[in-house]
Amino acid sequence: MISYDGTEFLRFGGITLHRKCGIYQCCLVVGWVASVGAGVVSQGAVEVPVTKREAVIDRLHGEEVADPYRWLEDGDSPQVQVWTDAQNRRTRFILDQLPGREVVSTRLQGFMSAGVLGDPEWRHGRLFYTKRQGAQNQPALYVRTPTADLHSVIDPNGLSPDGTVSLDWWEPSPNGTLVAYGLSQGGTENSTLHVRAVDTGTDLPDRIERTSDCSVSWMPDGRSFYYTRYPKPGTVPKGEEQYHRKVYFHRLGTDPETDPLIWGEGRAKEDWPEVTVSPEGRYLLITVWQGWSKSELVVLDLQHSLRAFKVSEGREAVYTGRITKDRLYIRTNAGAPRYRVSEVTLRSRQRGRWHDIIPESQRILQDFQVTRGYLALRELSDATSRIRLVTPDGEAGQEIPLPGVGTVSGLEGHPVSPLVHFRYQSFFTPTTLFVYRPSGKRLEVVDFTPMEFDPSTYQVRQVRYYSKDGTAIPMFIVSKRGGHGPSPTILTGYGGFNTSLEPRFQPQSLVWLERGGVYAVTNLRGGGEYGEAWHQAGMRDKKQNTFDDFIAAAEYLVREGITRPDLLALLGGSNGGLLVTAVMTQRPDLCKAVIGRAPLTDMLRYHRSLVGRLWIAEYGSAEDPPAYRWLKAYSPYHHVRRVAYPSVLLTIGKADTRVDPMHARKMTAALQWASRSSRPVLLRVEPKTGHGAGKPLDKEIQEWTDIYSFLFWQLQ
Repeated sequence: MISYDGTEFLRFGGITLHRKCGIYQCCLVVGWVASVGAGVVSQGAVEVPVTKREAVIDRLHGEEVADPYRWLEDGDSPQVQVWTDAQNRRTRFILDQLPGREVVSTRLQGFMSAGVLGDPEWRHGRLFYTKRQGAQNQPALYVRTPTADLHSVIDPNGLSPDGTVSLDWWEPSPNGTLVAYGLSQGGTENSTLHVRAVDTGTDLPDRIERTSDCSVSWMPDGRSFYYTRYPKPGTVPKGEEQYHRKVYFHRLGTDPETDPLIWGEGRAKEDWPEVTVSPEGRYLLITVWQGWSKSELVVLDLQHSLRAFKVSEGREAVYTGRITKDRLYIRTNAGAPRYRVSEVTLRSRQRGRWHDIIPESQRILQDFQVTRGYLALRELSDATSRIRLVTPDGEAGQEIPLPGVGTVSGLEGHPVSPLVHFRYQSFFTPTTLFVYRPSGKRLEVVDFTPMEFDPSTYQVRQVRYYSKDGTAIPMFIVSKRGGHGPSPTILTGYGGFNTSLEPRFQPQSLVWLERGGVYAVTNLRGGGEYGEAWHQAGMRDKKQNTFDDFIAAAEYLVREGITRPDLLALLGGSNGGLLVTAVMTQRPDLCKAVIGRAPLTDMLRYHRSLVGRLWIAEYGSAEDPPAYRWLKAYSPYHHVRRVAYPSVLLTIGKADTRVDPMHARKMTAALQWASRSSRPVLLRVEPKTGHGAGKPLDKEIQEWTDIYSFLFWQLQ
């Protein structure tokens, strides 16, 4: 039992009594509410909203598929808005009255207001990075120079009274005097590009719409740049405005609508180009992503009429690159699932000749940078980071000593400088920026986020357990020292899109850990922790492996006495929301509570809304008969049946432009209709937020207050 604020609980059937200051008060659980107070709670106030079921039947590949809540897909429909508001009112009525939530909120505010640092970018002696301090809602962009203190370049906090304008992305010019950056509002990530003069803090007249998640690369003179942009509404078929991303060229001071199209005409609408200009300005490297297991490299010779040539081999493999002078360094998993680095000359007479300089090793090569004298390699070993320096010809160099077992991101280097900058964090180390000086083998702190907590109070261990097919799966288990199980436990995972779950500092988890809770992070197949083979073992027709891995993690935690099913919660977001809802429908007995943040749940129709078609390479599409069969086999929405389900809290941002909120709406309705337990199924809807990027700190605190209050209530 967790009693966050010292409250004691006694249960009698559907009634829970809680005692605070020696007085027992009534908390009505019937109707799925714990109402703090001595009065009688009105049942009508907490009634589950009536949700109509319609006889909608699709015929897919010779089979009939029922979809009774199809009408909940249209978020703009007045009746859907009425339904959503009713669900949200009920959720607020229940969560706002949970005992101890004020204490939870206060502790979260203390931990999450400590601040956070973003990944660094070095330009001509200037170091740029984002930083959020104290109660600021949004990170601001700062610059640090060797001769001046840190000062703000772009601060979005004063641009909206509710803190919902966010800095989505930014890219400094080569000499560090200008920054191209994107702003969006309300979590939409629909960015508008601006250009700011760093020294004066003023914006240039240039303003470019439709630049969501923009890739920008400046020419060496800092007067022009290549960038990606989406089409004007009305120029592509309706609903495809979020596809057809293309590369353009902009010269400062000119009308963006006259910017020439450089690349992308005639390509598949789902292609995702990113741009990099070589340091000398001779070449433009375009990395074209076609899902998370395939990319192509295209090089444009900027001195010879933008003559383009393909560098990658056209295989189902990932290729990324860095150019310096006439040398292109390519990181690829073609023939090397853990990645290798090859060198390709761009000189016309020898073009296309590949030469391996860093062979595949036992570590996973995640990224690399070209510095003066070295290639800096960011590698992964057992889901934890390493940084290694080698010479440009691949000869052994030196390993950068890291503070502990943690995660490196934002590896930053430049051919004109020997310095290596990066961001580091671990489960108990807040984000810290470092610079490494190879000549003296010195690792120095550039900036850090101080926090008042004692890391020696906690412990982390990495274990291995076996999945259904016998595959060994690693898992981090984080807990308070001296604790004894079984304890309330949160199990989280992701298992998709080649994404690795490494040790990261999550200040909100301290609220859970300090009360004796256990936090477990498992590295499922479908992620990138062990290379492309690990990724492919949990995607498309092998997605069930991901769910089996997660089920086996829960069973391990119970078997080892760390927790019990009635003390276990599953937590996941986005693809991780798919994970926890799929596992819940397959094993409703596995846990007591499920938290799904912006979850995918209807896997037969996910590709029809927002940017869902970008994920077909990862999941498959129900339009394809074989893919339909494997998607239907696990699609959470289609597997809801009349059984006793755990307590469920699904959270969505109303302005989500990635995962359509319709997934959570339809899943909520299906579970409320089907569940044969007395446990709550709640839908939490947050206006003016999206998938998560750009969410203001105060809204983050409110959401985590609801999540942890819900879990403290349920895992008793």
